Amino acid sequence: MSSSTAASPDARPTGEQPVALTSRTPHVPAERLVAEMVPPPRFDAVRFDTYIPDPNQPSQTEAVRVLSGFAAGLGSPAAGSGRKRWFRREAKPAPAGPRGVYLDGGYGVGKTHLLASLWHAAPAAPERKAFGTFVELTNLVGALGFQQTVRTLGGHELLCIDEFELDDPGDTVLVSTLLGKLVEQGVALAATSNTLPGKLGEGRFAAADFLREIQGLSAHFRALRIDGEDYRHRGLPEAPSPYDDETVKRVAHAVEGASLDDFPALLAHLSQVHPSRYGALCDGVRAVCLTGVEPVPDQSTALRLVVLADRLYDREVPVLASGRPFDQLFSEEMLAGGYRKKYFRAISRLTALARDAKPLADG
Repeated sequence: MSSSTAASPDARPTGEQPVALTSRTPHVPAERLVAEMVPPPRFDAVRFDTYIPDPNQPSQTEAVRVLSGFAAGLGSPAAGSGRKRWFRREAKPAPAGPRGVYLDGGYGVGKTHLLASLWHAAPAAPERKAFGTFVELTNLVGALGFQQTVRTLGGHELLCIDEFELDDPGDTVLVSTLLGKLVEQGVALAATSNTLPGKLGEGRFAAADFLREIQGLSAHFRALRIDGEDYRHRGLPEAPSPYDDETVKRVAHAVEGASLDDFPALLAHLSQVHPSRYGALCDGVRAVCLTGVEPVPDQSTALRLVVLADRLYDREVPVLASGRPFDQLFSEEMLAGGYRKKYFRAISRLTALARDAKPLADG
């Protein structure tokens, strides 16, 4: 599949200093949480026809076919507002076919691209469809309360959930209950998986585990397996090696909108900011410059870094760094454990962002 490339930042005005992410502790009001439930900037322009299936992976072509039909079904009379809705429990049977889709596959096969394409293809008005990560959805419930979240999302035609988590039973049960309420109100559901490979099997969708966790929603989902290699590095040159501290600092002071942080200090700061606010932490940042990158010290820190990497990738923010290469961020034990799928995704995305940052250092 393909992705867009971020525009190059401009030169920083003389005398202006780079911002430090460690100086930011953003507050995100509930209204913003709702308003921002749309595909992130990287996926603004993606569509089914911009997804380039690997010819050696027929499941990718099949996913486009199924999701295109699913989107078309959302525009049928049974799905419209004020008419008989697809999921409403009525005397007459609901239309045949899946009532929700669940995309499973390894990192870099384009699940988020496909999920965002579904959001764009759904005929409902933008304010009647929502797109967010599992973390963002749980934070919305925390900000609005459960009943208000049901009322807010219950009038939607479609809810897309990226990176559905199965590693936090409490949050999973919370969202499962929420989804049950939304299904009753006729909201179509679509999600991408973020499983625990150590428990569920590397790259495999464990339907029984997922369907048990979402408590009775099994009839509403069709699981789509998407195989393939990481598109972010398909046919591309190796990522640039880390730079020295002087180069990173030079770029940070030269590029407008660049941030500059010591990597260990940034990791410590992330523990003081809720992961749902990491997107706001990056507001206005057009390049991230990091000195002293080193392996993360523990799993909690590693998982926070994964979320930050996702938000930077969503926003197409180049990352220029000194110290250790990104493929050395996580220990062998971490990469062999239950969260390895997340860690490999973070390495993949940070490597792509490092490649995007190379022109800043070479310019």
